[in-house]
Amino acid sequence: MTRTPFVAGNWKMFKTVGEAEMFISGLLPRVSSSEGVDVAICVPFTDLQAMVDSTRGSRVQVFAQNMHEAATGAFTGEVSAPMLADLDVHGVVLGHSERRQYFNETDRALAEKVPAALEAGLVPILCVGETEAEREEGAMERKLRHQVQEDLENVPVERLHEVVIAYEPIWAIGTGKVATPEQAQEACAFVRALVAGIDADAAGAIRIQYGGSVKADNAAELLALPDIDGALVGGASLEPASFAAIVEAARA
Repeated sequence: MTRTPFVAGNWKMFKTVGEAEMFISGLLPRVSSSEGVDVAICVPFTDLQAMVDSTRGSRVQVFAQNMHEAATGAFTGEVSAPMLADLDVHGVVLGHSERRQYFNETDRALAEKVPAALEAGLVPILCVGETEAEREEGAMERKLRHQVQEDLENVPVERLHEVVIAYEPIWAIGTGKVATPEQAQEACAFVRALVAGIDADAAGAIRIQYGGSVKADNAAELLALPDIDGALVGGASLEPASFAAIVEAARA
């Protein structure tokens, strides 16, 4: 099955509105002809409206980096899926390792967040991945099985293919370490097999990104692997030229 590659840049807690506007003015001309690749920037809440307005009519989609599972409620400081959809945001990153590590994001919450995003018309990028200790202990498959099965538990089978899964080995995020092509393919193929355990058709259609120190000079090799359908890019997404180079690598 042909799956459209999807390259998303996760800005994390970087860029004021002014800095974001400078970035997007440099990115749009570079990716305007990048047909055959879906492109997104995952930006801080304060940048969402400006980036939605500045990317209208372009190939670049705008994603948020988190959301609450409830549509409304007494949750000071939180933002809901309907609020994001009302801004014309296209999707949302859920379960990033930094959210899990620093803000106690749980698989139980993600089991509610993923279907809530879909219900609001947002594309969820569900992040999964193991720590270095878990990999060294041979627990990579156990960790991924737990995350994928629990986080997707409440997603209707007929909508499962709409979810994007980002495999991010935690030991490779922001460290400069990159999984070898063999490690990345093995993990992403295992994630696809887990989805196949829920629904075979969804497994063939669902897109699985690799994330973890993806850069212009290693993107082509990773993106050519059979079970990797794109990348969730961190630091290299903060500069238009380097991010555009990764998008271009996904076209090859």
